[in-house]
Amino acid sequence: MTTSPRLLPQGDKHSVEDGLFLAPKFDAAGLITAVTVDAATNAILMVAHMNAEALTKTIETGQAWYWSRSRNSLWLKGETSGQIQAVKEIRVDCDQDCLLLRVEVGGDGGCCHTGRPQCFYRRVDGVSDDGTIKLNWV
Repeated sequence: MTTSPRLLPQGDKHSVEDGLFLAPKFDAAGLITAVTVDAATNAILMVAHMNAEALTKTIETGQAWYWSRSRNSLWLKGETSGQIQAVKEIRVDCDQDCLLLRVEVGGDGGCCHTGRPQCFYRRVDGVSDDGTIKLNWV
């Protein structure tokens, strides 16, 4: 019988920065930021949030689960679109308050809910005469 993954509470600075056990620092809403990149190209695909349940399900299943702040619910990325994210690696930053997921995207290879390959498809591109900040397609 396999034991379910158990997330540890944040400990002292040494155990968080140098320890070898995951002790994520969730924010006041119980969330941690997750940056998702393509495992083959390192392209940034999306930024989302996870709660403890989403992180645990991701580790258990090998598929990326997130917490939707807008829907206030857990969701399996790609459940309806077919763009399932197979997690190849999870990294945690130095103070364990941000995750990096390296994934392979299934389905049509897209990632963004708009149908684009990634969510970062525009860049800030200067300021117009009236002070409005302009965007441009990447």
